[in-house]
Amino acid sequence: MNKRLRNLTLLLFFIPTFFIKCSNKKKASKKHSIAVVVSTLNNPWFVFLAETAAAKAKSLGYETKIYDSQNNTALESDHFENIIVSGYEAILFNSTDANGSISNVLKAKAAGIPVFCMDREINSIEAPTSQILSDSYSGAVAIGKYFTQQLHKKGNYVELLGIVGDNNTWARSKGFHSVVDNYPGLKMVAQQSADFDRNKAMEVMESILQAHPDIEAVFCGNDGMASGAYQALVSVGKADKIKVYGFDGAEDVITSIGENKIAATGMQFPKVMAETAAEFADEYIKGRRDFPKKIPVAVELVTSKNISDYIAYGKK
Repeated sequence: MNKRLRNLTLLLFFIPTFFIKCSNKKKASKKHSIAVVVSTLNNPWFVFLAETAAAKAKSLGYETKIYDSQNNTALESDHFENIIVSGYEAILFNSTDANGSISNVLKAKAAGIPVFCMDREINSIEAPTSQILSDSYSGAVAIGKYFTQQLHKKGNYVELLGIVGDNNTWARSKGFHSVVDNYPGLKMVAQQSADFDRNKAMEVMESILQAHPDIEAVFCGNDGMASGAYQALVSVGKADKIKVYGFDGAEDVITSIGENKIAATGMQFPKVMAETAAEFADEYIKGRRDFPKKIPVAVELVTSKNISDYIAYGKK
């Protein structure tokens, strides 16, 4: 009886020890993870933003996954639900819509997951933990000044807008018009959205040229649209007569400026935004809570005169 009692006592002693070791093993093997959600991977600029954010998070020791919202708030919502149930510890976020994306960020916040916005702003101060954003307005002011100089303050022009639900669309348009509208000799004959999309911009530009063949310039809210507009001009033999201005600092437009095909662009710095967001996420996970609600990142004017200082998505 004593022997059986002794064996039972030993068994009772080792069982909790065994489970504690298993539990510790599970904790030790658990990988920390950060999700990257971007508006679209159909644009090289956003591909660079997403991959840079993911690479930085990985270098800080996190597993990462990139989610493509395809410019669809419903798909973006599905991504957030999957991220929440999957146990991600932070989200590096490029939104599809300044208003429509707020509810998704609030869901993550309610689940205790911090959201760090990159490049695209959402119209909420409280929902995201921090927003790291290009200073689109000031960048477009610089383009507007160069635009008026190049056109000698007169002539007809066209504006291609981005996605109407994105604050960057209007910040760039307003910055540009804050300069250009001061010159009565400059007349905007058409203003139309091409959704930041290269192919759509080409179609829109072709249509506009039929109604307004006598224009001197095109201001585009991003470089994808600038490339599309330029292709439309090539197709009608006007690429050397009409100046095209973009915004982003994408690789093909930087190359085109060097070849004197596109007049100028506003260089954003996606690497700065992506890496700052990843570093903030790491600091949050480690305990920091005092993050600035908004951080503006300067945009620089790139022209044929200073193109040697720049490469795609940044400075040399």
